[in-house]
Amino acid sequence: MQKEIFEQHIYKFKTKKNEPYIIDGGANIGLATIYLKLLYPSSNILAFEPDAEIFNILKKNIESYALKSVELIQKGIWKEDTTIQFKSEGADAGLIASLDKTVAATNSISVLSLKPYLNRTVDFLKLDIEGAETEVLKDIENDLGKVERIFVEYHSFVGQPQTLNVIIDILTKAKFRIYMSIPGNNSLNSPLMGLGSYCNMDFQLNIFGYKEK
Repeated sequence: MQKEIFEQHIYKFKTKKNEPYIIDGGANIGLATIYLKLLYPSSNILAFEPDAEIFNILKKNIESYALKSVELIQKGIWKEDTTIQFKSEGADAGLIASLDKTVAATNSISVLSLKPYLNRTVDFLKLDIEGAETEVLKDIENDLGKVERIFVEYHSFVGQPQTLNVIIDILTKAKFRIYMSIPGNNSLNSPLMGLGSYCNMDFQLNIFGYKEK
């Protein structure tokens, strides 16, 4: 992930605004937040991370860079404000337990709807939320008109229905121009021979969306 962010610049975007408004959903240890803040020092960033242990690392990383106008929120993003069961995989991943019945929850986390945070133009919305992306996008579908650019990491889980078509449909209706790539070096040489899995995921896809002016 560090290579993707700092060498491949997957989150780089151009804006004429001096203080772009950015939402980092699934901030993890803060690499994307740090990159975006260095890209736009006067930006206002909201960073969400539900895992308590990872959140503490995130907080220390942001403090070590002495970054201003970064609000850290120790909650996950979901389709409603509630408390749900969560499976932590450390810095690699995490999963809302209800998304995969084969996963045993390790703790409870607080989650919230993103809708109240979309009451103004969002210059960049990043959603790397470990399988919650489809439900979240369905929740904020009518608010995406305020979002200028979006990144979604799609996660497909073994034995569960794939919802990539739902995501593409929502983004297309919101007038996003879409580009997709497979993250890291996760492409398969012979995918028709069967898919492997990582953290019970058999497929991941980076989805980028921007609106043509």
